[in-house]
Amino acid sequence: MNELVRQHTALSESDLEWLHLLVSEWQLLSDLSFADLVLWVPTLDGTRYVSVAQMRPNTGPTSYQDDMVGHLVPRGRRPLLDVALDEGRIVREGDPEWREEVPVRVESIPVRREGRVLGVIARNTNLLTVRTPSRLELTYLQSASDLAQMIAAGTFPFPGEAVDMDSSPRAGDGLIRLDADGIVQYASPNALSAYHRLGLAADLVGQHLGQITAELAPSRGPVDEALVKLASGYAPREAEVEGNGGVIQLRAIPLKPKGTRIGSLVLLRDVTELRRRERELITKDATIREIHHRVKNNLQTVAALLRLQARRMDSDQGREALNEAVRRVGSIAIVHETLSQNLDERVEFDEIADRVIAMVAEISPGKVTCRRNGRFGILDAEVATPLSMVLTEILQNALEHAFAPGERGSVEVTAVRGEPRADARLLITVQDDGRGLPEGFDPQRAGNLGLQIVRTLVEGELGGTFDMQPGAERGTKVVLDIPVQPQK
Repeated sequence: MNELVRQHTALSESDLEWLHLLVSEWQLLSDLSFADLVLWVPTLDGTRYVSVAQMRPNTGPTSYQDDMVGHLVPRGRRPLLDVALDEGRIVREGDPEWREEVPVRVESIPVRREGRVLGVIARNTNLLTVRTPSRLELTYLQSASDLAQMIAAGTFPFPGEAVDMDSSPRAGDGLIRLDADGIVQYASPNALSAYHRLGLAADLVGQHLGQITAELAPSRGPVDEALVKLASGYAPREAEVEGNGGVIQLRAIPLKPKGTRIGSLVLLRDVTELRRRERELITKDATIREIHHRVKNNLQTVAALLRLQARRMDSDQGREALNEAVRRVGSIAIVHETLSQNLDERVEFDEIADRVIAMVAEISPGKVTCRRNGRFGILDAEVATPLSMVLTEILQNALEHAFAPGERGSVEVTAVRGEPRADARLLITVQDDGRGLPEGFDPQRAGNLGLQIVRTLVEGELGGTFDMQPGAERGTKVVLDIPVQPQK
């Protein structure tokens, strides 16, 4: 719609925002009218109309099989559009049109904003299935007529009250028509069922909806006056009411077809099961985060015990082995700590990589510097946990074996993430400028425990490849190539 309006019309950005607000609301008008809606806006030179939006009803058959958005028609071809635009009034004159052997009643509703007519809504009703209307259909049509008059007067939609139509109640979910005093004149079967879910034992018709709703919604203090006013339809508002184990979502729409409120529409939907599932998900998420938090705490306790044991070791080799175990446990704890702060089982691995690098770098403070280039991105927990251990082992191996005691040097970790598609891969390079690999060294057969862990995790759990090779000038380069899921 933005492109069509800016290309073909003289409407301002504020006018365009008004049309967006209208289009966000007009599914209600379409459903209440049992009719298709097409929004026509005059072109810049005033000789044609361009259709910028279209809506089909959920409550009846469509009048247009084709998409009308983008069509241009000259003035004069559709006289009802001309009259509605020029005179600023709703036009219903004329005989039904025949489209593909289907009779269609056409009406035109001017769209007014701040005294100016911005465009015209063509309301097209398929008359093929016309029959004697029920009380429900008569209420729908009367409410649609009131809304149409408000659009023509520029009082609907309500400024500053943008509605999310994906979550807001619709006419078919449940509809209540109130008079000016908030007394129920009509309640659809779905609306009555929703109130029965709240604990209402009687009929709604003739009752004051605000008072009934406040009585059904338990409160510890006085009656909730705000809820009474909302359910009475005095202002355009949305709210949820919970009682008797049920939850209903309310949306009030004051009806002011001639400037004075004559009543209100209250749309409502039973969202009891939806809210129950949401609470279950929230509880499950909280439980998962708590589990990760406890696992992290337990791992830190294990690391602390290993550290205490290392201090009591007389053997330098045994002490170093325990310190390596401490770092391995710590790398896993870092992942669980990050997962305990997230709402899903995915983590931003760059933060984890930086913490692993800092943790391992402590074994040679001030002598060998470690840094990271590139981004790992967001990874699933099932990838992040083994990858953190792999990174710990590779860095630890580089710091211990690439440099002589007291020697200065650097280790650089580079991550390159492939394009976000199903076969995306993550390429990780760990390059040091140390002494390089021993003569005849085979990384695939080396018996070092750390390299055995790396091979097992990379090839077994991550489904990737692992290689060690001499650096371009000096040192050693470790290359990891692992598959990852695309980032969401």
